[in-house]
Amino acid sequence: MLLRLFLLAAAAALIPPAAAALPPEEIIAALRRPENSTGNVADAVEEATGARGWMSADMKPILDSKVVGRAWTALLRPVLRTDDRKYPNYALQILDEAPPGSVLVYVLEGAPEIAGSGNLMATTAKVRGLEATVIDGAVRDVAEIRRIGYPVFSRGISPATSVGRLVGVAKQVPVKCAEVMVHPGDYIVGDLDGVVVVPQAAAEKVVELLKQYDDKEAKMIPIIQREKSMLKALEIYNRY
Repeated sequence: MLLRLFLLAAAAALIPPAAAALPPEEIIAALRRPENSTGNVADAVEEATGARGWMSADMKPILDSKVVGRAWTALLRPVLRTDDRKYPNYALQILDEAPPGSVLVYVLEGAPEIAGSGNLMATTAKVRGLEATVIDGAVRDVAEIRRIGYPVFSRGISPATSVGRLVGVAKQVPVKCAEVMVHPGDYIVGDLDGVVVVPQAAAEKVVELLKQYDDKEAKMIPIIQREKSMLKALEIYNRY
């Protein structure tokens, strides 16, 4: 028995320790690098997971800014105006509860023309240090939100309020936002091109792939400039 324990201990000593997981702040810093556009991040997510990470093409920003943060989610659904039951306001709850740097993800089911946020919510998010809000629905008070300087991504712009039309169903649950699943804690990356979701489980692999993409593209650009041909660069580095 002692010999067996000794052999097991010796074998365990030969196994290299698992690589330490990247902390969230390092993943966020890597995703925030200027060269890591949503295009490259979308490519990396597909290569790492085999599934799309990019939200629908109509998910667009009202500000020219890049955002990166972890998702806090809320799901809202339509309600009859005659329904006088009390519903929790999950949209405002996560607005108050999400830590600085978070990205709020609001899904307004079946309500593409209803605004899920306006100037008051944007002001609250700004003073609380939140990173951005992503809305599967619309946004309103755009001129004021731009003045505030708070990043919002939405699938449209509309003056219609959600008050009396939508109620909170759940918070901090997986939601389908603009055709992509978002789990609380997933990494959200947004820029002028749109929004990409990086699943937590794939984040380290995505960061590693982005390093490879950047290395290849940095080497391809001089070849393209010299040869005036992308095909010649691809023959060497095969980025696509």
